[in-house]
Amino acid sequence: MAPCGGKGLRFLGPNVYSEAPDGGWGWMIAVAFFLVEAFTYGTIKSFGIFLQDLMEEFGETNSRVSWVVSICVFVMTFNAPLSSVMTNRCGFQVVVMTGGFLISSGTIATSFTSSINEMYITYGIIAGLGYCLTFLPTVTILSQYFNRRRSLVTAVASTGESLSMFALAPAFSALRDRIGWRHTMAVIGALQSIIIICGALLRPIIIKPRGSRMTEIDTSSPKELEALSTGENAEGTNPEDSVTTDNELTRASVSTGDSGVQSLKDTDSSSPEENTLLRKEARLELEQKPVEHIEVEVKESEAEDKTDRDADKQVMNNEEIKSVNEKLPAKKPKLLDFSILKECSFILYSLFGLFATLGFFAPQLYVIELSVSRGVERDRAAYMLSTMAVAEILGRFAIGWILTRKQVRTKKLLVLLACVIAMTMDLVGFTLVTEFYGLAVCCAVYGFLMGTLACTHIPMLAEDDVVGIERMSSAAGVYVFIQSFAGLAGPPLGGVLVDVTQNYGSAFYSCAAGMAVSALFLGLVRPAKKGLLCRRRSSKYSEDVHERTAASQERSEEQKPDKRTSGPNDCSESDANFDNNQGEATRDVDDVRRFA
Repeated sequence: MAPCGGKGLRFLGPNVYSEAPDGGWGWMIAVAFFLVEAFTYGTIKSFGIFLQDLMEEFGETNSRVSWVVSICVFVMTFNAPLSSVMTNRCGFQVVVMTGGFLISSGTIATSFTSSINEMYITYGIIAGLGYCLTFLPTVTILSQYFNRRRSLVTAVASTGESLSMFALAPAFSALRDRIGWRHTMAVIGALQSIIIICGALLRPIIIKPRGSRMTEIDTSSPKELEALSTGENAEGTNPEDSVTTDNELTRASVSTGDSGVQSLKDTDSSSPEENTLLRKEARLELEQKPVEHIEVEVKESEAEDKTDRDADKQVMNNEEIKSVNEKLPAKKPKLLDFSILKECSFILYSLFGLFATLGFFAPQLYVIELSVSRGVERDRAAYMLSTMAVAEILGRFAIGWILTRKQVRTKKLLVLLACVIAMTMDLVGFTLVTEFYGLAVCCAVYGFLMGTLACTHIPMLAEDDVVGIERMSSAAGVYVFIQSFAGLAGPPLGGVLVDVTQNYGSAFYSCAAGMAVSALFLGLVRPAKKGLLCRRRSSKYSEDVHERTAASQERSEEQKPDKRTSGPNDCSESDANFDNNQGEATRDVDDVRRFA
């Protein structure tokens, strides 16, 4: 992706790979993501230590002060498409460094505010926009550097959020007691400038897959013709003349030592023995299904004619491929790919995220009050949040290890679905238990499952069952944008239910209902994706078959005069047709694999 202005600022050049390296510079990206998590979500979750100070400083109510965090989170998620647009236009480094500057500036400016309304602007809008420009690009580029280890690395790196709650929150609390909340806020803003350095480390990655079989064979054809003109043994196959092509789906080996093609300029001066040609041998070795080697001997009297026809066909094929390549439009990167909204699988996955977000925030807000209402002392109830945080770290490590196992690499959505169903049952359990240890167990289970979902629901967009790694940047922006509405409405909805029923358990019922609906949508994602792929593949494949059928009819019309003049015992034409049919069948196999 080109930086802003075409020749924008680039701090570290891009890395070029044929596939995701699953390491290398990706480890530096993982460290950067860990620090970004610690100074974004970790800082937001630690903001509660200032609530009492802000209420006393500005003489505001708890709800008014709480809107600072609500506005910050909403701005961060609502402007996710803006983050995607800027990332596609300017690159990861510039966007994340800009976000780090906004976060640091907004937090430092918060320490100089004189009213809660000013804090809505400095911390809610300015810092919130910085959080938006920082988090999504970092998690997106991390997913591009890893494939097989993606889930594990993302899970481990995302623990920065939970660990910062243990390390930073107590430290900020102690610092506040010594120097006051304003100076502490300024120190936090200075520490958040580390994000600017993390942004500079986000070297863009360029994936250049190896060329397809047809392209590589076509490229090597002139060299084959030149090598064969030296008069190599027609019966043997020289290992040096073997052209091997690889790609992700097939492995093809083409033997050129006995291709039956010789230089036309040497034909007249050659002896009759040297003019003897064999049919072109082709060996296509597909993994586990090799195509049988076919040899066809051609008579001496037809050798020159066959050579001319092969040369003409080679020229025609080269011209056809060149014309097709010229007709293909050059792909231009889109600032924001709204076409993903046409994919049913992405819409269902976004609805899953929308309803699941209803259960992400409310339990952490109301679990202490729920515990107190069930007879637990307030000092002991405070341990519920610590239990959640510890279990969340364990959940992140566990899901990262599970999703890297061979047995579940193709079943990641099913694992995520199982976690969502388990969390639904756990949220219902909060409303049933009435004593300290029962609530502690529910908090531990919730924290563990929260860790599994928090570090996988966005990286899961990179899986082929959802949208794929190529479109993740735009998909993540739209996905988080949709989530923002649930993040803004979830806590107030729980509060309204509590006010109406005078029971804190009602908030957990609403969370459980949202999780249950999200599980329904998540279960439909994979079937929807399979159906969508089948329709697209059928349309593309039918067009390709139609084009090849028309070309085959033209070739058959050209071959009709030859069939009338050939004798009944002449098997050369039937052999040639069999060879052509085998080539068509091979192309059919390649087309099916390419569109699959």
